[in-house]
Amino acid sequence: MDKLRAMATFVRIVESGSFSAAAAALGESLSSVVRSLAALEAALGVRLLNRTTRRIALTDEGRDYFARCQRVLAEVEDAEAMLSARRQTPSGRLALTAPVRFGNLHVVPMLTAFLLDHAEMRAELLLVDRVVDMLEEGLDLAFRIGHLPDSSLVAVKLGETRRVVCAGAAYLTAHGRPREPQDLAAHRCLRFTGLGSGTDWEFAANGKTFTVGVSGSYTTNHVDAALAACSAGLGCGRFLGYQVADALASGQVVRLLQEFEPPPLPIQLLYPHTRLLSPRVRAFVDWVVPRLRERLRDLV
Repeated sequence: MDKLRAMATFVRIVESGSFSAAAAALGESLSSVVRSLAALEAALGVRLLNRTTRRIALTDEGRDYFARCQRVLAEVEDAEAMLSARRQTPSGRLALTAPVRFGNLHVVPMLTAFLLDHAEMRAELLLVDRVVDMLEEGLDLAFRIGHLPDSSLVAVKLGETRRVVCAGAAYLTAHGRPREPQDLAAHRCLRFTGLGSGTDWEFAANGKTFTVGVSGSYTTNHVDAALAACSAGLGCGRFLGYQVADALASGQVVRLLQEFEPPPLPIQLLYPHTRLLSPRVRAFVDWVVPRLRERLRDLV
């Protein structure tokens, strides 16, 4: 007995509501459908359907088995669709979004290389430091940083980054170096609203997280503006690690309170459920995920 085919026949009988309707849908004879179910029940050692001359009804065992068969057949369908999509030459429009600085640093180079390798593809990239509704914006993919609420979207982790407090050398020379988070109350802090309200900064110690209120004379929603002010010595700033990696490496800013940094945030690629993926989206996901994981492996 072909177990998978028998499961598909059983599911079609239940969904169609009768043996004759299932036979018509499958393009098989009524007797073939009846024999398939009988063989499946014999192999399982349980009765799946109670049938009369007028109707069929699932037994308790049949109801549980029906639900599992649906999941198994859906997984098989997904696997076949994935392989079929990979055999096709991807073409058409790809619409995606990412945070501004992360997009410029990491997504743009990857997307450019992908388009060079896939001549039939075209892309539209939306760089914004806000969460956008993918359905309303007509987007296929979204790069997001941070923990996400429960969602119908698939989230693939690409890497992680930390929330980093830093300051320019000139500021530290003039005002001293904070030794613990509570010291920030006496310091001028740059409030970058791209990481939330900007007035409460999160830290961690002894396995617990806590927040410290900060204040200052400068607030902005743009990371480049905040980083420029921080480098110039205007105050302490809080950023995501990838946003200040170059500035830290060059000595423009100094990393502070590293031992109090909260757990890192995941960097993720979001897209609809795999059963809804078009060949062009699947092609990009398969291409970009391993490359970005390698690129982000040693991120701050």
